[in-house]
Amino acid sequence: MTNTAQPGPSLADIAAAGEQIADRTLHTPVLPLTSDRWAGRLPEGADVRVKLELFQQAGSFKARGALLGILRLAPEQRAAGVVAASGGNHALAVSWAAQAAGVSAFIAMPEATDPLRIDGCRQMGAEVELCETIGHAFDRMNDVAAAQGRTLMHPFEGAHMTLGSAVIGAEYHRQASDAEVYVIPVGGGGLIGGMACAIKQLNPAATVIGVEPSGADSLTRSFAAGMPVRLDAVQTIADSLGAPLAMPYSFAVAQAFVDETVIIEDADMVEGMRVYQETLRLTAEPACAASLAAIMGPLKHRLAGRSVAIIACGSNIGLPRYLSLLGST
Repeated sequence: MTNTAQPGPSLADIAAAGEQIADRTLHTPVLPLTSDRWAGRLPEGADVRVKLELFQQAGSFKARGALLGILRLAPEQRAAGVVAASGGNHALAVSWAAQAAGVSAFIAMPEATDPLRIDGCRQMGAEVELCETIGHAFDRMNDVAAAQGRTLMHPFEGAHMTLGSAVIGAEYHRQASDAEVYVIPVGGGGLIGGMACAIKQLNPAATVIGVEPSGADSLTRSFAAGMPVRLDAVQTIADSLGAPLAMPYSFAVAQAFVDETVIIEDADMVEGMRVYQETLRLTAEPACAASLAAIMGPLKHRLAGRSVAIIACGSNIGLPRYLSLLGST
């Protein structure tokens, strides 16, 4: 990075990254939530809009960071390929980015992964190996990296992942420059850190609020401790938000630019999924509904009368699991 005065990328870094991936990624739309079907569900008098990043390549925001990481590999790294461990959107993003850049990808995935995601990775040319658990998948990832010389693609801890998310933040600011409050879901912290880094440099007066499930609140606990914290256990339906720990780089960026976090329950995300289906006919995975769940729940009264920007971050969920979750409450 060219900027050493603060954690995270500078505006010049973000602009250059945006140009680098502009021809292969989508400029996702922003939709005002103003139809009559939203009546009573949103903060009273608030001007709310949502950035539909679920329409991005590979179905989630992670495509931007994954592509940046692969495009920036050295020639010998490109020749050896990449490896990742994931049961979520990161697996699909790495598979897509590798295919787009002509690089081999090996993905270790837990056996319990949604079949839609497994099939999606394979359809994009990745070599997929199923493992007993996510822990075993990470072990397999490390083994493959050592044996085959593949480059590890971490789901959130890396300058390229934060930078990809910063491109989203800058893009959102251009689309909604009057937004006062941004409400962003938190998994490992790469999305919110990157977006907040861009947003705060472009509009220092903006407030950035993170949303975490109660069973996966690593960033909230890390903020309280003043350092990255590892959880003893993760318990949430939002597998895309289930990072078991915060990590140094992404935590430092988030700590510098994020104002606060709020906690929601799994049932709140299911309700958000239902509302997206009823109002926009969007099939949202739990993480995708987290921002909406927060502004319909713990933030509803605080955000009355404000200009609010939320994000629908991804929607890689098979119909059987989607229907099962909607029927669980």
